[in-house]
Amino acid sequence: MNAAEHHDQLTFLNPVTRFPEIRPPQQHQPEPGLDQSLSPQTDRGQRSYRGTGRLVGRKALITGADSGIGAAVAIAFAREGADVALSYLPDEEADAQEIRGWIEESGQRAFLFPGDLTDAGFCRRLVTDAEQALGGLDALVNNAGKQIAVEDFGELADEQWTTTFATNIHAIYRITQEAIAVMPAGSTIVNSTSVQAYDPSPHLLDYASTKAAINNFTKGLAQQLAPRGIRVNAVAPGPIWTPLQVSDGQPKEALPEFGRDTPLGRAGQPTELAPAYVFLTSPESSYVIGETLNVNGGQPTP
Repeated sequence: MNAAEHHDQLTFLNPVTRFPEIRPPQQHQPEPGLDQSLSPQTDRGQRSYRGTGRLVGRKALITGADSGIGAAVAIAFAREGADVALSYLPDEEADAQEIRGWIEESGQRAFLFPGDLTDAGFCRRLVTDAEQALGGLDALVNNAGKQIAVEDFGELADEQWTTTFATNIHAIYRITQEAIAVMPAGSTIVNSTSVQAYDPSPHLLDYASTKAAINNFTKGLAQQLAPRGIRVNAVAPGPIWTPLQVSDGQPKEALPEFGRDTPLGRAGQPTELAPAYVFLTSPESSYVIGETLNVNGGQPTP
């Protein structure tokens, strides 16, 4: 392959066929699920993402950074030159160690902080500990989320409703409030919302409600922090193949068809989300504030 052919292969890709269409078998993992046990495996950019120096010197805290979208963002940030603090549940240690390996292989520092984001005290300690380990904090990605499918609303337990809100939106409030106390001008916050905020599935009412809340939180906080030079934005993924889906995030019978109803006809891979987070964290997006970037395979949103 000559240089021109190699360049074309990297820069001219059909999005329909860039990744193979997946028909995941029915499978189950106990919550929260591990990337290492997922079939088929996800692409988090560990062998494909190539950085261009857009985040050199940045110090980032990423929640839910052990697997799926958070892991892809952590790898991309490291390849772009950032040091990364990873927040994750203790049960996800094996995945977190793998991501630390990829970050360090990229020549950047990785710090691991296992804990439960439903614990208010942990949320606040997390920011303090990450800021001290990194030697500062100027990038925050609030990505961790809980998603459990319940097809009958009458069976949606009070405990699940409460825990989903505690994980998906209360933790963002607590972590962000702590972070902005130490973040300098030029810092960025990126929150993970979802296509569910616009087009809620009937079996994901609690999850979809939190994602709509994240959208509004993002837009309101962005206006408040803009004069301080701290930009706040969000990314709204569509159907992305991650361990979240097999740890009761979707009805088991729906897994083989997961993502096939998008205009691209396939589920997305975590690495396809990473560039959106990199863009919103880099100076290239300096005039982008309160925006939600939809990365959903073409699903219409209002």
